[in-house]
Amino acid sequence: MGTRSLTFVYDSYKNEQGQMVYRPIINMYRQYDGYPTGHGAEVADFLNQFEAITNGIAVGEKRRTANGMGCLAGQLVSNFKGDEAGQFYLYPVECVDCGQDYEYHVYQNENRELCVRIKDRGFNMFGLTMSDKDECLFDGVLSEFAEFCAEKEAA
Repeated sequence: MGTRSLTFVYDSYKNEQGQMVYRPIINMYRQYDGYPTGHGAEVADFLNQFEAITNGIAVGEKRRTANGMGCLAGQLVSNFKGDEAGQFYLYPVECVDCGQDYEYHVYQNENRELCVRIKDRGFNMFGLTMSDKDECLFDGVLSEFAEFCAEKEAA
């Protein structure tokens, strides 16, 4: 049996009251290797390639960039899915109970820094919860996320 995970990528904006509002734009399901030392480390490696999340693309841009979180989400799916059947699937963002053991939430904080939150959901199988776990294991900036995954690997 695999260690399932969901990866959500969020777009954000400030509402009329000046508060940050986050809305999920993708929900990527992974069938196995979804634990922090597997999928988490791979997500950290992927995200660490980016030098900037921009709003527009400059002519002749040479850095590895994403033109906003929607562009980043597309590149993430392309990176993980490739052209092979199975393993990775896209689900509606409203689909939050997919038998996942772990969840990864990728977003930008108010300072526009790339951040990741990992939640341990425990093993649950499509609504038949084996655990009431919903524990946040990590929530912070990308550099600290990569360190967290590396420390889990060493433990």
